[in-house]
Amino acid sequence: MVQKLLRRARHGEEVIVIPGNHDEALRDYCGSDFGGIRLEREWVHEGSDGRRFLLVHGDEFDHVTRYHKWVALLGDSSYNLLVRLNLWISWFRRQLGIRGHWSLAGFAKRRVKKALEYFFEFEANVLRAARTRGLDGVICGHVHWAKLREQDGLLYANCGDWVDSCTAIVEHEDGRMEVIEWTSGSPDAEALT
Repeated sequence: MVQKLLRRARHGEEVIVIPGNHDEALRDYCGSDFGGIRLEREWVHEGSDGRRFLLVHGDEFDHVTRYHKWVALLGDSSYNLLVRLNLWISWFRRQLGIRGHWSLAGFAKRRVKKALEYFFEFEANVLRAARTRGLDGVICGHVHWAKLREQDGLLYANCGDWVDSCTAIVEHEDGRMEVIEWTSGSPDAEALT
């Protein structure tokens, strides 16, 4: 994936990486440029329709990872264990002839995060930040499941992740945002790899 990003940067495309809590060490280099790839803490993206969006990873708005580091460390360790277990589950599913991607880590994370999100209002926090800055919405990740919705005139777009949910946010030429999901054999699969 890094090679693909470098290739796009070499061909003149603007590539901006916003590190999050899983690659926190890169935050020390925000404001720097590496081979045409810029590292930034946040960015304001102007869509092709003129709307402006706050681009952030999102962990800075998650009260669990921000204020309770031990919970974040426990969550990271558990997540890594579940990802490793999922290798066995995927193998077993293939042996049974079950097609498609299913993630144990994603399943568990959605259950736990759903409960915690009720208390810590992640979405409301990131939307409040966009509104305060006079923007039209926010595009983020962090919670690892994709979502696209409007609330009070602001767009909340969460790309999910590329490991568990295999999702991304794309912007069409008319400015419309869409959640896409990669599955083997899908029309988008070839374009995204």
